[in-house]
Amino acid sequence: MMLMIMEKKWIFPFVITSIVCIFFLVSSFNMGLVSSVHNINSIFSIFPMGQRKPGYVESKIESGSPLPPSGPPIPRFAYLISGSKGDLEKLWRVLHALYHPRNQYVVHLDLESPAEERLTLASRTKNNTMFSKVGNVYMITKANMVTYRGPTMVANTLHACAILLKRNKDWDWFINLSASDYPLVTQDDLLYAFSALNRDLNFIEHTSDLGWKLDKRAMPLIIDPGLYLSTKTEVVWASQKRKLPTAFKLFTGSAWTVLSRPFIEFIIMGWDNLPRTLLMYYTNFISSPEGYFQTVVCNVPEFAKTVVNHDMHFIKWDNPPKQHPHILSLNELGKMIMSNAAFARKFNQDDPVLDKIDADLLGRVNVSFTPGAWCSGKLKCSEVGDINNIKPGPGARRLRHLLDRLAMKAYLGQDQCR
Repeated sequence: MMLMIMEKKWIFPFVITSIVCIFFLVSSFNMGLVSSVHNINSIFSIFPMGQRKPGYVESKIESGSPLPPSGPPIPRFAYLISGSKGDLEKLWRVLHALYHPRNQYVVHLDLESPAEERLTLASRTKNNTMFSKVGNVYMITKANMVTYRGPTMVANTLHACAILLKRNKDWDWFINLSASDYPLVTQDDLLYAFSALNRDLNFIEHTSDLGWKLDKRAMPLIIDPGLYLSTKTEVVWASQKRKLPTAFKLFTGSAWTVLSRPFIEFIIMGWDNLPRTLLMYYTNFISSPEGYFQTVVCNVPEFAKTVVNHDMHFIKWDNPPKQHPHILSLNELGKMIMSNAAFARKFNQDDPVLDKIDADLLGRVNVSFTPGAWCSGKLKCSEVGDINNIKPGPGARRLRHLLDRLAMKAYLGQDQCR
């Protein structure tokens, strides 16, 4: 009897001790797992993931709208939005769809645009209450002559970059768009999706396989009259051809890019002579906007490893591609969304698909700004609230999926400057 009582006395302490041991064992295992995952994540410098616990953000994204980042600072973008004759209203709409007080904006209507259109844009920009209050929208009033497919397009882009660096260096990426582009995500979505990325990444669609472009673009010589005439004319083709370069390797790709501030500073300030050398080379190169930035970035080892092979656009081309892409309509809206891209082009002015994008993807009404967490005031977005507060939506989830996949490929050196 005494033996049974003693055995019963030992049962309770034994059970408690076992439970405690199991708890510590499991805890130790879990801590090691979390630590290992954290160490693995820290290796991926393109993913500054210190603010993300493995499995947590992903589950939140899948179950609903993603949470604003709590780790790395929210980035800032610097935009160039350019247009030509007849693009005033298109440009104004794109500017409102893209606007966020955190960002910087340069707008430009080229010299082919009637003086009336340029004066109207200048007046609207100056008299807009929001733009005047925040001071982040600048118009190039001394318009540049820009020839389609000529080096003057590159010169205009570099002009905007120089202005942005002079006015305010507090931005992370430069994005060049035209009045025929339109966003597929809100700026809150874009800011959230890019928050987890290394600020040195450059999104440049590129390839060294020039194919037919070797004979049709790399070897012919052209002269862009926009360099010396005040009226727009077609490029002039020279009768002679030149040999392919041996001092550097040619690359080609999309004219639409998302470039890091360090890369922009390298091109504008030019502590290495390559950006200037290539600028002179591409002066006589047809469709130079589709090759200049690609060739610069891929011929500098420091920047070649930062390239992500994508232009962040949905563009519908013929196969094989013709000179111009298709004009997008409601028929392509589903494909635009499925692409997970941040922007799309080309659109006609006031096409019904733009109204659909406003309503379904941006939450934008009439001629207002795209709503964001920064919006305040009795009239929505009439006042600036907290610009460090963002409210990402479904667009952030789509874009983040694309960026995670692309950034991983860049980290592994896949599809990069080849």
